[in-house]
This record gives sequence, structure tokens and C-alpha cells, in this order.
Amino acid sequence: MSRSVADFVAERFGHQPRDVALFEAAVTHSSTRDVDYERLEFLGDRVLGLSIARWLYERFPNEPEGKLSQRFNTLVDRATCGEIGRGIGLPDVIRVGKQAREDGASSSDNVVGDVVEAVMGAIFLEAGLETAEQIIRRLWQPLVDEQRSAPKHPKSALQEFAAARSLPNPHYEVVDRSGAQHLPQFTIRVSLPGHGDAEAQGTSKQEAETEAAKALLEKLR
Repeated sequence: MSRSVADFVAERFGHQPRDVALFEAAVTHSSTRDVDYERLEFLGDRVLGLSIARWLYERFPNEPEGKLSQRFNTLVDRATCGEIGRGIGLPDVIRVGKQAREDGASSSDNVVGDVVEAVMGAIFLEAGLETAEQIIRRLWQPLVDEQRSAPKHPKSALQEFAAARSLPNPHYEVVDRSGAQHLPQFTIRVSLPGHGDAEAQGTSKQEAETEAAKALLEKLR
């Protein structure tokens, strides 16, 4: 296990671990009842946020705060982190408990995204912010290059649609919550008076709300 994780991090992230136990913790889910990634994920989330924020500030010097925030929110959200992690094969080394594995936790956006951030937290502890930023820029480069214009978050776009027509703000409600504690599934309904509603699912309320807003926008268009 130790050699596998160390080799994976060296090959896919470009950092040779010195404290392999630190990186083993970074890929370990709480369902295993071992030392897990949660503290490292807390740290890595801040490392990722600062790195992306500075990168966008430098790369788009003429954009106002609002547009930078739109880019930032898309690049650091759980779905994007999950996409990055799956793209480098991270689910292959994530350690989860038996039930969580059967529930598909090791490939979910929540878990894969958390592990990406946890590994970045571990790299920051061993090699510092500059190295962490270099790795983040390499992994996120294709996504930043694709952002020719600042993407608008679906919930913001739906709220602007409502405001432009003097309508109340979109209303979001939890229709259902299912799944295990470590891999919840939320169903959210969003409605707009006189313009219908839409439902969507996600592994967090935020994800489900985003997908529901996206679904309603597609209906409205």
C-alpha cells in the first residue's frame, strides 16, 4: 500500500512523498475507521482556493471581481475537483470501507474531490505553497484555457432571469434525501412563479440546487 500510494502521487502529481503515511491518510475515507483525509482536505481546500485565486488575478488583469468570482467558483467546486481526480485515476488508490465501496463512494464527486484537496494539503505541508501552486496550475490548465469568458453559475443565471422579469427569487426545496451517511443523495426542486419548476439530484444540497437551476434554465430557453 505504501509503495503504491507513493508511486501514484509521484507519477500523477509530480511530487515524491517523504512521509508516505501522510499521503496514505490523504487517500483514506472515514468509512475505513482509520486516520482519514478530513483534516488534510480542510487545509488543501484553502491551498487550492488561494492558488486558483492568484492565478486568475494574474491571468485576467482587466476582469472585475464579479467575473473572477464566476471563474473561481467553477474551478474549485466539487464537480471540477472530482473531474480532475478521475482524470488522473485517483479512484484507484482511494481507500474506503466495504459498504462505502459498494455504494460507489470512491468514484463520487464528493469523495474524489475531497481527496484531490487532501493530497494538495499534504503536498503543501511537505513542499510548500509554490510547489503546490505549480502542480495545481498543471492539472487545472486545460480547464482554465477553456474559460474564454467567465462562466455564469446556473443559480446566478436563474436569479438574474427572475430579476429581469420582476419575479421573486427562485425557491429551492429538498424533496428527498436518501443514501448512506457517507454518500447522501439529495433531490432538490426549484420553482419560479409562472415559469414552472425542475428537479435534480446531487450528493450535496449545493450540487443538487445547481443541477436543478440548470435544468430549469434549459426549460426556460
